[in-house]
Amino acid sequence: MTKAKWGSLGLSLLVVIALVIWMATGEVKVASDEPLERQDGGDGQLTSVQVEILTAKLHEPGLMLQGQLEPWNSVMLSAQVSGRIESLAVGLGEQVREGQALLTVSDEGRSSAVLRWQSRVRKLEADLAAARRLRADNLAAQSEVLALESELAAANAELTNARQAVSHLTPEAPFDGTINSKSVDTGDLVQVGSPLFQLVRVDRLKATAQIPQQSVTNVAAGQAVRVDLLDGSRLSGVVTFVASAASPETRSFAVEIAVENPDRRRVAGGSASLRIALPEVKAMFISPAYLSLGDDGRPGVKYVDDQNRVVFGEVTLLSVSTDGAWVTGLPDEIRLITRGGGFVSTGEKVMPVDTSENRG
Repeated sequence: MTKAKWGSLGLSLLVVIALVIWMATGEVKVASDEPLERQDGGDGQLTSVQVEILTAKLHEPGLMLQGQLEPWNSVMLSAQVSGRIESLAVGLGEQVREGQALLTVSDEGRSSAVLRWQSRVRKLEADLAAARRLRADNLAAQSEVLALESELAAANAELTNARQAVSHLTPEAPFDGTINSKSVDTGDLVQVGSPLFQLVRVDRLKATAQIPQQSVTNVAAGQAVRVDLLDGSRLSGVVTFVASAASPETRSFAVEIAVENPDRRRVAGGSASLRIALPEVKAMFISPAYLSLGDDGRPGVKYVDDQNRVVFGEVTLLSVSTDGAWVTGLPDEIRLITRGGGFVSTGEKVMPVDTSENRG
């Protein structure tokens, strides 16, 4: 089956779904169920149809996606030195600041190693200075100077390692966040790589979803996003990333959205409905009852032109709800046939009866 046939089939299915939703929950309107009387229009009998004047309005369409909420940052902090846990500075659920010490690991002689290497560095610096003076008077060989420079460089490297080991005795939070899990207690013996804490940032969240390939061209970084949570509440966000290549498995494009969560609501890890705001377009809001399918299977509506002839205008569905559908593709103002459309053909001249003023 060709892509064109698949496209027509998909649009037809969308119209059918819209009609089912409308019939199940929407307001019942008569589109073309009953013919009106035929009247003499001078050129023979003209069929009367009821029309309603509709004017296009600016509408902000939205792309609906199902997404997953995640912490903005999440890291499992692990021990970088071995030793015994001497004290814990934070507990589960506590808020911590970037750079705040989280616990203390036993020293195990590491501070003494720093002092030892500091002394070694100072001695080598003095020996090297003396050797350079002697070398200037040709009283020392160049090889002696080079040997001392090598020893001093090695000693400085060892001093740096010793100081780093001491700093690892009090691991610090890499960012502002919340302690989400704790894997150690006071007195526990840890090795390098042993898990300590999970730290998460949830005052901002990251929503991830997949955009169908036919819609990805409408989405770009910076677009506003409405995030509907399962409890009915909402958060707001903005698109921060759209993948440049589709997933080979799903043929869809990954999207990431930054979601502000100032109250630190416990929604990270859950699902949410995402509505990405698309650029404003001129559109009309009509009842799905007035939608029908053209000869090519595309959805459209019947309206009356300036010569009182029936026109079938194809439309593009932007969104469908129980109240109606937003569509584009029509002139800015039309006389939509609301009754009798099923008994007239495209191009036929009719007698329009305007019911716009009688809407209640």
